Amino acid sequence: MKLNRLLLLLFAAGLIISCSGDKTKDVVSEAIHPEWSKDAVIYEVNTRQFTPEGTFSAFAKHLPRLQELGVEILWFMPVHPIGEVDRKGTLGSYYSIKDYKAVNPEFGTFEDFKMVVDEAHKLGIKVIIDWVANHTSRDAVWTTEHPDWYVIDSVTNKPVAPFDWTDVAKLDYSKTDMREAMTEAMLYWVKEAGIDGFRCDVAAEVPVDFWESTVTRLREVQPELFMLAEGESPELQHKAFNMYYSWTFHHIMNNLAQGKSNLDSLRSYLSKGMSRFPLNTVSMNFTSNHDENSWNGTEFERLGNHAKQMAALTFVMPGMPLIYNGQEAGFNRRLQFFEKDSISWTGDKSYEELYKNLIALKKENRALDVPFTQMPEEIKTEKPDAVLVLKRSANENIVLSIFNFSPDRVKVSLKDGVVEGDYKELNSANTSNLKNGSEIELEPYGFRIFYK
Repeated sequence: MKLNRLLLLLFAAGLIISCSGDKTKDVVSEAIHPEWSKDAVIYEVNTRQFTPEGTFSAFAKHLPRLQELGVEILWFMPVHPIGEVDRKGTLGSYYSIKDYKAVNPEFGTFEDFKMVVDEAHKLGIKVIIDWVANHTSRDAVWTTEHPDWYVIDSVTNKPVAPFDWTDVAKLDYSKTDMREAMTEAMLYWVKEAGIDGFRCDVAAEVPVDFWESTVTRLREVQPELFMLAEGESPELQHKAFNMYYSWTFHHIMNNLAQGKSNLDSLRSYLSKGMSRFPLNTVSMNFTSNHDENSWNGTEFERLGNHAKQMAALTFVMPGMPLIYNGQEAGFNRRLQFFEKDSISWTGDKSYEELYKNLIALKKENRALDVPFTQMPEEIKTEKPDAVLVLKRSANENIVLSIFNFSPDRVKVSLKDGVVEGDYKELNSANTSNLKNGSEIELEPYGFRIFYK
């Protein structure tokens, strides 16, 4: 769940913090990264819109396709019943949770969801679910059973609606019994549904000590638990969370594509963008997600001609790339958030090949593994205003990524830093011998990725 105003504030705060000095230098996260997460790609599932039926059972038919694509983690938007009081739209917001231990009947039954988890596991795919710990719906079971668990507005004497999210009620984390109930609800899904982790909505709005104590208990049941924070707060990454939203990088890509900034903004991020985070933390890199698509525009609206090259950039930068459902089909429409609005899977098929090739490269080349907080090395060219060349390496593995951010066809010579040798090329059957001084030609808004 996101409010545009909130995101702008969080983004501004992130820039202030990143410029205020290195607050976590040499700090190593205590979060345990499962071995399977180190070369993984995460895929977000909007169950309501994924199929015409909008059910878990209908989604399950796509699992073999997603395995073939190379996806290793499925993140389901909230699967719980949605509140009816002050509901937004006809079907309401996923993030207005009525009962933490139940399933939205719109999507099917608990058994249907458990079937999806089991089938995904058989295919080697992990499953995490969205968790909304900051608030419930205004008619949640807790509002009648435990009205004292909420932050109460002194004027209306009703639960506070955080920000302008009028369909939800903010929980009070000073209440010990509420905290215990929340932890027990999360344990329920790990034990009973067999999920592999959580994506935690507005995670920074919930006390860090709650996350840390709860994750300790969750890992006693699921040692390879994976935790994603919707937030960009270093404190969340010290013990509780494996991965955070890289909003800073996301906005840099948007601004660069829209001509609001130049390549120096990306170079600045390369020099200090992750310096305030623990050394082995993981950033989630994305060109779209459910909020961006519905409220701020599709990747085609925001990135225009840069859409494909920015998708590639999310794979070669340190972190874990996210694919929002429909991106692999080139789906180009904003999905309605509170109504039924099915994805069309008949878009630009070239995106499926692109994502499949990028995922395969990430899995096969150790230079792109996560966790990895060391930024790529930039290889200089004679066209620094238009072209960025990034090198990542791990032992004998090298990935050399060349991006042309201009509307013109360009030819550049690679300066010092290239390890001479034969390189394969993404999206091509060609092998090239590269060395310092090699000339590379790129299409307008194009990119080429060489690897060995």
